[in-house]
Amino acid sequence: MVELIRGSWALVEDRAEELAKDFYAFLFQRAPETRELFPANMQVQRSRLLRALVHVVQMVDRPDELGTFLSQLGRDHRKFGVVARHYQAVGAALVGAIEMHSGSAWTPEVRGAWLEAYGVISQTMCTAAEAEHGPASWLGRVLTHRRLSWDVALVQVQTGAPIPYRAGQYLSVETPRRPRLWRYLSPANAPRDDGVIEFHVRAVENGWVSRAIVAHTQPGDVWRLGPPMGGMTVDRESGRDQLMVVGGTGLAPIKAILEDMSRQPDNPRTEVFAGARTYEELYDFASLRQMSYTNPWLSVVPVVEDDDGLSGAEVGTLADVVTRYGAWQDHDVLVCGSPDMIRATVSRMLVAGTPLDQIRYDPFTLD
Repeated sequence: MVELIRGSWALVEDRAEELAKDFYAFLFQRAPETRELFPANMQVQRSRLLRALVHVVQMVDRPDELGTFLSQLGRDHRKFGVVARHYQAVGAALVGAIEMHSGSAWTPEVRGAWLEAYGVISQTMCTAAEAEHGPASWLGRVLTHRRLSWDVALVQVQTGAPIPYRAGQYLSVETPRRPRLWRYLSPANAPRDDGVIEFHVRAVENGWVSRAIVAHTQPGDVWRLGPPMGGMTVDRESGRDQLMVVGGTGLAPIKAILEDMSRQPDNPRTEVFAGARTYEELYDFASLRQMSYTNPWLSVVPVVEDDDGLSGAEVGTLADVVTRYGAWQDHDVLVCGSPDMIRATVSRMLVAGTPLDQIRYDPFTLD
């Protein structure tokens, strides 16, 4: 099944955008009521479908990791009011779209593999959703909105009841400026009893939601937040030291993890490499450095691509600088940042000799 799915996906991957359009056309034809779950402009939604499909295909031979991801996704989809018949319509639309673009490569064996795989996916998501008895989503009021740089804003939101997330996880967020357009954001603080969550948001190019948050969010706005997702946590059972590689607003989940660690009596030695194009773009590095002053187990290293030689930062890309220090074979590694930064860093570390099973990152962090 794994070989059939990966092989058939490889044949249609270069036509993935057209496939996504056909998928939603089939879905809305079979289940017209689902159209109300999505925004008027479907461009962002189609790109998210593609990322989800690629992620599932990459993990299809790692059932434990895939099961955890799908269970989180099933709980998250409760906020849309998704029910069992919607999963059936999604499966039919997905198989129909892939078949349309596969041509003669679409065989009964390939069809059977996709149906079997989707059956496992939908069952896992449905089971997780049905077993969850907590809220499907939370409402939160914006307390503060402050620009940290021209394209990065700090937003504090307070929910009526604390969201049960772990430091390092991320949440889906819907804002009043972009209804039905959800964006994944990582809290920059460990969970607090008062329900206050801090987000760091960068206005990315063509980012409908992020640009609206940075430019137009105001105190008093009411956000809707979905359940926690992701597995960016420190494995205290491994006995290994920690390496954290951070680019841009990937600092947010790492800052939450470090805050949570600072509450613990004993911590592994932790190295943090925080990178940006220039030193000025390391928008919150001062707070990391301050944390290192009060936590002897923590050291932080600034990394910049362009430097005047006066900042004292390491010069190069994060992938260059981190691998310059060696293979990190005796460390657990967390990588947070843009998809391009994650791909480049993980690829270089694997070539340098870092074991794959010691590297963690989350796939959904951008618009």
